Amino acid sequence: MAPFTRKRHDTMNEEREGQAGVQSLEIGMGILRAMVKGHRAMMLKDIAAAAGMPPSKAHRYLVSLIRAGLVDQDAATSRYDLGAFALNIGMVAIDRLDRVRLGLAAITDLRDRINETTALAIWSERGPVIVRWERPRRAITVNVVTGAQMNLLNSASGRVFAAWLPNARVAPIVAEELKTLRLPEDLRSKAGVDRMLERVRGDGVAAISEGYFAQGVEALAAPVFNLKREITMALTVVGVRGTTDFRLDGLVVTELKRAAADLSRRLGCPDSHDDQRAM
Repeated sequence: MAPFTRKRHDTMNEEREGQAGVQSLEIGMGILRAMVKGHRAMMLKDIAAAAGMPPSKAHRYLVSLIRAGLVDQDAATSRYDLGAFALNIGMVAIDRLDRVRLGLAAITDLRDRINETTALAIWSERGPVIVRWERPRRAITVNVVTGAQMNLLNSASGRVFAAWLPNARVAPIVAEELKTLRLPEDLRSKAGVDRMLERVRGDGVAAISEGYFAQGVEALAAPVFNLKREITMALTVVGVRGTTDFRLDGLVVTELKRAAADLSRRLGCPDSHDDQRAM
């Protein structure tokens, strides 16, 4: 019985150790998180305060993190910053991250929460393209064509990209659409377009009903940002005109913003999109 009992005890101890984890590693990761959130090289006292520990304790962990290549210290300023190995980990993670896969999951979850048609748009050379859409569970729905090319000025996803992409990338397309599209009177000049895009940035979403490219349909879109705080995708909600609550304080807008912000964080964007501005 003794060997069996000893083996059983050893197994139980291993299970407890596996569940407990390595506390020192978790503390070290806490320091790295504090440095990431700092967005800059930091002094020891600032890192310690952000990590919630005494400077002497933080210093001991920083010494080990420097040895591992996860942290560097500037000899001239004594400030600490992320090291080469930490940056390498980040780049590998970004390279392995499938943004479209995450976007598809996001529009499915959003559809389930609001029971409206949802879609995912990415940028192409000629403007946004719908790469996937999800049908809601209701009698009357709006179908979205996968692969459809969206205009900038008369679609919600287009307005979102026009609002947050660098002006140099969208200005030629906007100029062409001003000449060729049938637009509402307030959007028939560059000044009118600029005012509309400023409202979109201020609201954090683009809502469109009048002047939408499809009759009897209205849409709402929100931007998704990447690690560099650049717009990378748009989440879109499409509904039958007059049947969907697109008020800024309503459920649909709230859930759309939440989904876009959550996806942005998963793609590495350190901040919410609320403070983003067109370049």
